[in-house]
Amino acid sequence: MSSKIVFKNARLVDESIDSMGSLLVDSKSGLIKKVFLNDEAIEDVSEATLIDCKGHTLMPSFVDMHTHFRDPGQTQKEDLNSGLHAAVAGGYTTVVAMPNTSPVISSIAAAESNIKRAKKIGLADLYQSMSITKNFEGKDTSHLDNLSELEKNLIKVISEDGHDVLDAEKMLEGMQKAAVKGLVVACHCEDPKLVPLARKARNSCDYVKAEILLHKAEDTFTERNLQLAKKAGCHIHICHISTKQSIESVRCAKENGIHVTSEATPHHLGLSYEMQGIGHQLVNPPLRNEKDRLAVIAGLKNGTIDCIGTDHAPHTLQDKQNGACGFTGIELSFAVCNTTLVYGGADWQPKLKDVISLSNLSKLMSANPARILGIKKGQLKEGYYADLVLVDPEKEFKVNSANFKSKGTYTPFNKRKLYGKVLETWKAGIRVFAEKKCLG
Repeated sequence: MSSKIVFKNARLVDESIDSMGSLLVDSKSGLIKKVFLNDEAIEDVSEATLIDCKGHTLMPSFVDMHTHFRDPGQTQKEDLNSGLHAAVAGGYTTVVAMPNTSPVISSIAAAESNIKRAKKIGLADLYQSMSITKNFEGKDTSHLDNLSELEKNLIKVISEDGHDVLDAEKMLEGMQKAAVKGLVVACHCEDPKLVPLARKARNSCDYVKAEILLHKAEDTFTERNLQLAKKAGCHIHICHISTKQSIESVRCAKENGIHVTSEATPHHLGLSYEMQGIGHQLVNPPLRNEKDRLAVIAGLKNGTIDCIGTDHAPHTLQDKQNGACGFTGIELSFAVCNTTLVYGGADWQPKLKDVISLSNLSKLMSANPARILGIKKGQLKEGYYADLVLVDPEKEFKVNSANFKSKGTYTPFNKRKLYGKVLETWKAGIRVFAEKKCLG
């Protein structure tokens, strides 16, 4: 079998390319060997394996900074196998898994166990994050002390995930250790003291009061965490940013030299509670008003927000009925973002006046998160891994969550029309997903 693979007759799109062309891949190393644009003559491929893309769009596969696979301990919601199959069905071959499992991922051994199991499944690379404080108890960061250089290459992120560390001194301690180890501190910015008050208001159907409290909860702890990161000298990553004020805080922090990146979710980009038929869905942070949604979109366009993270949060339908927060999202991420940002909105969304290019979307979903993680992915470039996704960005379809690879089937996008289908996904030159059939 030839060690050469040629993807031909493709529209090649990454952050800096949008052109018809071909891609030469070395199947032994899994690396891109050369990119041929337009009518540039491709070298001898007489013995190569030819992949005819039939004019479809070939992009770097997507990189997710924020996903929940619920493994171990909550595998009725998701497990590594179902989660990774869902990931490649959504065009993702790199994911950062959050540590809010049962037990919490607070040890190197627990993190490495998930990483090794994911590697055995072989569909996508999984970087397992560890908690900032042991068991999310907010008291002990000693588990961060003994990360070796080898382990640091596997464990790139620490996070308290759906919590925030209430004690500022303890949060600073964790950030300082992260700065020494070169770890990213991913923050769910939310004042824990305000959450019970907001929940009480929501249960009383006082959504206005709940919204005011939850805005304040995000905004105050975004600012607090940014100032702690400045003092610690660490790389802070603001998860699922959703308010205009928090985006402004991040913008100012960048101008003042704080090493901060941030992400927006597909659902905060595509939905507001003011849209017809949406209402007050259970997700954390909650869906905001249209003004905040447009602020998030503007933040992506002007570079304040660096990337798109799915916050894929699968639950059983019973858990959702009982008030669990979160949506299944990794399989629809490209379609939602393409529909909202590139296409300008579906017929059920307010139309955007200014759209972004597919290249810009690739930057947000692939190149930028790959840079944050420090991995050679996310670009169609010689020497980068041939982690690729073949898409049809114009393809219209109606969401049917019953067909998800994920165990979680709850999404507010169900039965809604979107644009952009993932056709095939390739990891290091090996096909790991084809529409209607997932391999591996």
